[in-house]
Amino acid sequence: MTKPNSPIGVFDSGVGGLTVLKQLIRFLPNENFIYLGDTARVPYGNKSPETIKRYSREATHFLLEKNVKMIVIACNTVSSLAIDEVRKVAGIIDVVGMIDFSAVAAYRSSRNKKIGIIGTRATINSKGYEQQLKFIAQNSPLEIKSASCPLFVPLVEELQIDTEATKLIAYEYLEQFKDFGADTLILGCTHYPALKKVINELLPDVDLIDTGEQSAIQVLRILAEKQILNNSQIDFSTTPRIEFYLTDFSYSFTQLAELLLGFPIQNPKLIEFSS
Repeated sequence: MTKPNSPIGVFDSGVGGLTVLKQLIRFLPNENFIYLGDTARVPYGNKSPETIKRYSREATHFLLEKNVKMIVIACNTVSSLAIDEVRKVAGIIDVVGMIDFSAVAAYRSSRNKKIGIIGTRATINSKGYEQQLKFIAQNSPLEIKSASCPLFVPLVEELQIDTEATKLIAYEYLEQFKDFGADTLILGCTHYPALKKVINELLPDVDLIDTGEQSAIQVLRILAEKQILNNSQIDFSTTPRIEFYLTDFSYSFTQLAELLLGFPIQNPKLIEFSS
């Protein structure tokens, strides 16, 4: 039975989902969270759709066993290719992905209706964002440019956040959006907000759409409408109430978690899936 103090389940292929968790904590400081990082099988962006769906089903079953009241897919690749699979397994539990609400925010933000999208190969090839933007625009003027940025995920995973190498790679990926004239760029991978500083330096006049922020707002709305927000008293002098589960221990995960969240994570637990 879903209760207001039941946790919100969040899962991602690795550390990228921490940027989503950060936004969830920001908008929902009273809530309890369970974070699952599939660090043994990261990245998802170069896997086949069938493999991504299988991984997603396993993560969903795990979170349901923890009696979560909602599942947040903190991964654009899963949101693009497997959200229907997750919803099928989740049943009556609400599932929030990264795409729909971010596409709406991007369309509203754009003044010239030239919107850029960056993501993993799997996300870009799925055309999930493009389809949603075109659905929103209907027959109104809209130009879209998409590009995969496969090296961004390993750079973030290895804590190469603001190095010269990262800046050079970012230039190679992002210069095309300046030429295109985009005034809005969707960060279509949850790792990418960690690179906001570098991206902002290269595209200073472009609005960056953080998919985690948009999805956190939607989570707040759904929980409020269903009257299952956790309204218990919170002690702001303590760290948020989060249980961390990983499929592989990673030193970079704990480092990046502290960097992104602003506090050290305590005792992440190791779990193992079938493959």
